[in-house]
Amino acid sequence: MSAALGRPEQARTAAGGGGAPVSTLIQVGDGRIACTVTGTGMPLLLMHGAEGNHRMFGALVPHLAPHFTVIAYDQRDCGDTTNPESPATMSDLADDAAGLLAALGHARAAVYGSSFGGRVAQALAHQHGHMVSHLVLGNTWALADDLAALNPDGIAAIHALRAGLPHTAEALADYFFPAAFLTHRADLRDIFRQAQSQTARSQRRQALVAERMPLDAAVLRMPTLVLTGDQDLVVPPAISLALARAIPHARAVCLNGIGHAAALQAPAAVAAQLAAFCLDAVDTTTARSPEEHHG
Repeated sequence: MSAALGRPEQARTAAGGGGAPVSTLIQVGDGRIACTVTGTGMPLLLMHGAEGNHRMFGALVPHLAPHFTVIAYDQRDCGDTTNPESPATMSDLADDAAGLLAALGHARAAVYGSSFGGRVAQALAHQHGHMVSHLVLGNTWALADDLAALNPDGIAAIHALRAGLPHTAEALADYFFPAAFLTHRADLRDIFRQAQSQTARSQRRQALVAERMPLDAAVLRMPTLVLTGDQDLVVPPAISLALARAIPHARAVCLNGIGHAAALQAPAAVAAQLAAFCLDAVDTTTARSPEEHHG
């Protein structure tokens, strides 16, 4: 997909108001991508999960902005991004990301993808590897794998709870955040209570999330960090650690007490890992243990 930088259009203010960045719409190929650009330094592209948007990184961006030029955006059929009302593919999402970076004037960037966003990041790394300086994959699984086959009980339970929303919001939140954490942040259950009803847009998104790509992680050569949490019930850590083992010389970190939505639960810890890895002057392509655990 070719990228054409048109005149940026202001979209809505990011959730939280006040000092929250305002998103702009940038023409990329056949769509207008909503994004925010914050901070200075190495470009860092953030990729949200299946049902999220760039606002899921609202607590993370302030920790990153002193070190990076942080680009957070809405994927197709998400948030404020506008695109044709037709099915898209993972390859399209990878091209969108590459086009956005080019439109913003970046030849290369570090990339952090969370959950499904980690799969988009992998697709970008396969299709446009020359644009990815560092690859960070958070709470995610390999492109060729079916998460429902890897975690059948968990995914079946999540689908059943989603079908019962908003009445099942509290139980669904327990899959994404540790119960002990939710006792202090009960407001996060509202993320699930406010889930939108089924629309043509959401159905296109669901079909895209289910796509698998027969791409081998072993061919990736850029410095790679895989982040997971020992309390993740959606993508259990063993799944993410298996992905780390499949990528040559990848480093893996398992955060203690952290669930699936790490960027929301522990933004400071995630930011520290991103900064240490992406800004480390040491050659990160040297072999490191794929099961290194940090507390």
